[in-house]
Amino acid sequence: MENRNRTDRERDILDRAARVLPQGSLGNLNYDLIINKGMGSHIWDESGNEYIDYLLGSGPMLVGHANPPVIEAVLNQLSEGTTFFATNEKSVQLAEEIVEAVPCADKVRFLSTGSEATLYAMRLARSFRGKDKILKFEGGFHGMNDYALMSMSPSTLMDFPQAEPDTAGIPKSVRSEMLIAPFNDLETTTAIIDRYSDELGGVIVEPFQRLLPPKQGFLEGLREITSHYEIPLIFDEVVTGFRFSYGGAQDYYGVVPDICTLGKAIAGGFPLTAVAGRDEIMSHFDSEKVSKDRFMPQIGTLSGNPIACAAGLATLDILKRDGAYENMFNAGKKVMKGLKDILDNSEIPAKVVGEPVLFDVFFTDHEVFDYRSTLHADSQKLARFNQLLLERGIFKGTTKFYFSTEHSVDDVDKTLEVFGDAVDILKSE
Repeated sequence: MENRNRTDRERDILDRAARVLPQGSLGNLNYDLIINKGMGSHIWDESGNEYIDYLLGSGPMLVGHANPPVIEAVLNQLSEGTTFFATNEKSVQLAEEIVEAVPCADKVRFLSTGSEATLYAMRLARSFRGKDKILKFEGGFHGMNDYALMSMSPSTLMDFPQAEPDTAGIPKSVRSEMLIAPFNDLETTTAIIDRYSDELGGVIVEPFQRLLPPKQGFLEGLREITSHYEIPLIFDEVVTGFRFSYGGAQDYYGVVPDICTLGKAIAGGFPLTAVAGRDEIMSHFDSEKVSKDRFMPQIGTLSGNPIACAAGLATLDILKRDGAYENMFNAGKKVMKGLKDILDNSEIPAKVVGEPVLFDVFFTDHEVFDYRSTLHADSQKLARFNQLLLERGIFKGTTKFYFSTEHSVDDVDKTLEVFGDAVDILKSE
């Protein structure tokens, strides 16, 4: 698929998109193609070109595209109604499954997007603590709400714990409410928490930050210092929930937060997310359990939508099957190791970073462990690598290889073959 065919129909859709969409896209990817359909671990564009899909809709298609049991569950619910703005049994069943699976979850509140989930998680921590400030980690991605978009990809490397907005349109006052710490640096983080403990409402962290695994002892130390001051610790598990294990990253790494956010995998490709946490914290969603000034209302037209919940239940049922995680991790390990070996043999400076089900390459000879260390990497070389993969039938985002239960041995073999061709070209350029 080195020379991808482009039909007149696909060109026409791209032209139409340019007229009605800013940048001619949905704002997620700026790839010059239109996706038509997905099945299992593969997708097709409007011109009929086929790709092995490692983007997976940015993660939610953990059991692949159009998985038959998920489709069946959705079709069954469609004939019973699409949304009610009221409690329904599918939402109760999914909440029960989350409480059973996720260590920190006593109660669950559903929302529609990851940005909503992290916004409410931070608001919940503030309500519980009666304090305003939130500490997050430089480079951490928590969606697109104002608080999350502080020092997610800062252009200026500020002195910690100063925050920098990542986008226009955020009020200047938000900067004063967010504290920024370096991921994987427990000493600096502890010092910030010590200094601001009387002002902190909560600490939010991706336990696996974008592509960066936690250093040994980092999450444990973070849990210890937040527990010492009784500051709620929030794990943003929109990405890692039900992906790293059935209990998420908190199960995988063995560190339990007070609150977590969930998304992507729990809805099988439909818009549904959740905030889950300890009962005494989640009680702030309940007007009968807290005083009026501590109550936190949350209203969402599609929160707990029965179609999304039905898809989520079917997805989780597939993930509970014997061997589901083992097969997914084995496929990821082979691709991860194969990419590392190919790059090592090429002598191109590179680090393959992440976990077997979620990783990518950084073109650098420096250790990669926090946001600032990622800046040593050659982003142009990564973009060129991604382009070479796309031209040869491997579809991924600008960063991250996501794995699903549906990636096969043939997918792995083809991917490694393409890696070899792409790295050879990189070496010769």
